[in-house]
Amino acid sequence: MIGILGGMGTQAGLDFCNKLAVLNRGKIDQEYPLFVLYNKSNIPGRPESIGTQTKNLSNLNTNKSNKTKYNKVLKSLLEGCKLLEKNKCKFIVIPCNTAHYWFDDLQKKINIPIINMPKEVFKFTKKNCKKNSKVGLLATEGTLKTGVYNKFFDQSYQLVNPSENLQKNSVNKAIKFVKMGNVRAAEKAIKPTIKYLLKMKCKKIILGCTELPIAIFAFKSFKNIKSSKIFLDPNLILAHSAMQKHKR
Repeated sequence: MIGILGGMGTQAGLDFCNKLAVLNRGKIDQEYPLFVLYNKSNIPGRPESIGTQTKNLSNLNTNKSNKTKYNKVLKSLLEGCKLLEKNKCKFIVIPCNTAHYWFDDLQKKINIPIINMPKEVFKFTKKNCKKNSKVGLLATEGTLKTGVYNKFFDQSYQLVNPSENLQKNSVNKAIKFVKMGNVRAAEKAIKPTIKYLLKMKCKKIILGCTELPIAIFAFKSFKNIKSSKIFLDPNLILAHSAMQKHKR
């Protein structure tokens, strides 16, 4: 059984579940995967809990306030994973990119595997994009700050982030609009950043916040989503990885 720790945000967790279902479309009920979704929406905000430090947890320990925030999120994530573990899930997925800043400490305290979303996106990219290519990364400021994607991509690809202005007025706004349920506004807000990354000659663009695929693909068919040659949807990639592990 697949354990899904959702609620970061709720739309993103439901989007992951929907993609699990669509990947199995056409099968009878009994052939769909068993899964438990824990929509743990009371986990403290991940970007807000990272503080001012960057990319290295050891640095974070020098700031007591940042460490306290970090540990509050870790405790809440751990509670969610323990519930899924208790309910006999075989493994856990977390449809939130920023939450993977806590991945290593979380996995140490859980007895079942947690699939690492950024790592799965990297493995997928290696199969579908030439080494040393430019790859755009759209994500929360927290994801960019902590380098959860850089950890895997930097040795093989050149990650390209939006400018500070585009991050604030395009990416952040699109994420906020999806959380508010205004997907049309989110779709409009993200377009300038997409144009910028294409102008920068990015071969792929990682939709590294689970709200962003909703903003970009909400009004497109699933066939178009799967055939997209430029966008990498971590939720869809994670769903594929979960299905492969589920079948073993």
